[in-house]
Amino acid sequence: MNLQISDRVHPMSPSSTSALATRTSELRAAGHEIIGMGAGELDFDTPEHIKKAAKDAIDHGFTKYTPVDGIPELKQAVINKFSKENQLEYSMKQVMVSCGCKQTLYNLAQAVLNEGDEVIIPAPYWVSYPDIIKLASGTPVFIHADIKQGFKITSKQLEVAITKKTRLIFINSPSNPTGVHYSPEELAELGAVLEQYPNIIVATDDIYEHMLWEGTPFKNILNVCPNLCNRRVILNGVSKAYSMTGWRIGYAAGPELLIQKMKTIQSQSTSNPSSISQYAALAAIEGDQSFVHEVVSTLKERHDFVYKALHKIDGIECIPCQGTFYIFPNIQKVMSRLGINTDVEFSEFLIDKAKIAVVPGSAFGTPNHIRVSFATSMENLEVAMQSLQKNLN
Repeated sequence: MNLQISDRVHPMSPSSTSALATRTSELRAAGHEIIGMGAGELDFDTPEHIKKAAKDAIDHGFTKYTPVDGIPELKQAVINKFSKENQLEYSMKQVMVSCGCKQTLYNLAQAVLNEGDEVIIPAPYWVSYPDIIKLASGTPVFIHADIKQGFKITSKQLEVAITKKTRLIFINSPSNPTGVHYSPEELAELGAVLEQYPNIIVATDDIYEHMLWEGTPFKNILNVCPNLCNRRVILNGVSKAYSMTGWRIGYAAGPELLIQKMKTIQSQSTSNPSSISQYAALAAIEGDQSFVHEVVSTLKERHDFVYKALHKIDGIECIPCQGTFYIFPNIQKVMSRLGINTDVEFSEFLIDKAKIAVVPGSAFGTPNHIRVSFATSMENLEVAMQSLQKNLN
């Protein structure tokens, strides 16, 4: 029997970050001491009051189906959050809850894209954007921003990339994998271009919104360009700020018609997110926020240490981050000195020689870089940086 596989799946590849995590786990299981610096999640446990809310939900029998787009209490908490923190107003039909921020992105792409529609993606980009677009029959269009321009695209680059087929643009700030954050002034320049093209939907991936420690406070493009309101979608979730990656709760806000179509798509895939996780997310959004502030303070300390340590390695070039828990150094000169051809080979070299796991930059559309996560203990970071300096200098 010849098993048929759909055409849409053939060009796809598994998430490189997930593959790295799998290999790291396998090496550890075989007895190797590997320091993981490729993780896309905090090393902190979920706060106790959030876990308690989940336990209470189980004890009270909140274990049944919920509305497809989330329990009303959580949706209202999301609305309140947008009003209080972002000065943006939404109704119940303009927000929805999904199984993680990734599902909101998937729902969005499925809801708006037709075959051949183009989606602008600033590079470096999060690994799943291109394949999510391809699964919806869309065409990714990449705008590359190198380290010399701070990994941020310009309004001129955006203007050149827009065509009659452009349907959607993703903006991720603060950024995975670079940790950089667009200022209000930079967003206003991009918005001025987008305002000229009323058929383009603007989607902002704000999952790292609370993880900022330098520069101006978080703003998204809608704050500085309110004229984009009728075609702007905000994608967010609780996974990063509250260390809840495994709970799988994301949410979206946008025009009612679009959100309702995204809800319909979700109704035919996962249906509602976990009822228990929703009550945990409710406690996260409405509860004590001191955990978030403590985490950001710790991440800033770790960032500063890693940034300084990387600068001591001959040939590594990197810029400081404004947020997240990643830094994205250029390693081209080091690769040339060591006779290594690609960033994938370089990452393999680090696992084998330095016992450190990072993610190659090519996974994010930017070869000759690596994404280094500092979402691990300072003790691990000290050992890792010493090993890097020993094996690369």
